[in-house]
Amino acid sequence: MSAAAPSQAGIAPARAGAVRLAGLRREWRLASWTVRLSALCIAVFYLLAAGAPFFAPYDPAYQNRGMPDCPPMALHLAAVSDWGQGFLYARAMVMVDPVARRYAPGPARKVYIHFFRAGHLFTTDSADPPWYMMGSDGLGRDLFSRIVYGARVSMCVGLIGVVISFSLGITVGALSGYMGGLVDNLIMRWSEIEMSLPSFYFLLALAAIIPPGLSTVVTFFMIVAIMAFISWAGFARIIRGMAASVRSRPYVEAARALGASRMRIIVRHVIPSVIGYAIVAATLSIPGYILGESALSLLGLGIQEPASSWGNLLAAAEDIQNLEHYPWILIPGVFIFLAVMSFNFLGDHLRDRLDPAHAR
Repeated sequence: MSAAAPSQAGIAPARAGAVRLAGLRREWRLASWTVRLSALCIAVFYLLAAGAPFFAPYDPAYQNRGMPDCPPMALHLAAVSDWGQGFLYARAMVMVDPVARRYAPGPARKVYIHFFRAGHLFTTDSADPPWYMMGSDGLGRDLFSRIVYGARVSMCVGLIGVVISFSLGITVGALSGYMGGLVDNLIMRWSEIEMSLPSFYFLLALAAIIPPGLSTVVTFFMIVAIMAFISWAGFARIIRGMAASVRSRPYVEAARALGASRMRIIVRHVIPSVIGYAIVAATLSIPGYILGESALSLLGLGIQEPASSWGNLLAAAEDIQNLEHYPWILIPGVFIFLAVMSFNFLGDHLRDRLDPAHAR
């Protein structure tokens, strides 16, 4: 008996893990191609953010002043005899018009691409001459490297902001809905005051008071805190209504009759009853944080140079002449678009799966 017990105890977690894996596979099969593509995009963006030093071929702050506003450089397959130097190469670009910043391939000069070298997924022998996969900015910095490092800010601001605002919203809303009375009135009136403020202009006003010269990390967390402070009120009101409806259900009344404390009822019964909606709402709220940070950085009130986020990388696109001559500076906007649409598609799918009332 004693020998059989450990083996059975070990089988149970393995079986539970197999059940969860089978459930994930079933959800993947049931998802549409747009949801699958959205999940892959989100996974890739977070992977880029987590492994930015590995995926970025160059230092995002390195300035190659001889190649500002360089266009994306095409890749070519090297001849078999040159495979010792690399399988792929790009032709080095030379500026032929310094005024208009126009480039042309250099005379038979090849820049070979090396994979898994010097701690990078791909890079070149040196940053001069470089290979600009997505072009360079006005200071000659590699745009792809800056986009990869910018993913750390743009993708994490939504995740951290949602964790803060929704934790606060769930706690305050559940407490307000279950307690009722004076506590409910005070919390709801305060949330209504916050909801009555024009959120974007209020966000601009709060972001403008951030002292200049702060480090990127401090600025990042201050922006997240400001956005979370603005966003929790509306969510708390919805959770309050759901919690108030749960308060009169039989299992809550039974727990109250058995002598359970108010805090225990809120933690064990009220909050779990709204967690499904919270997951869906959180997923659908992340794009708002991404767009909010991008707007602040675009206006110069968010992440400042030389640090990068997808928002401040779009600042150069405000000049219509830059946009006309260097259209690749819009590439960070493509990343913002893909991230926002991916979260929206994924949130819609989760809503359909977790809330039958919205099922198609």
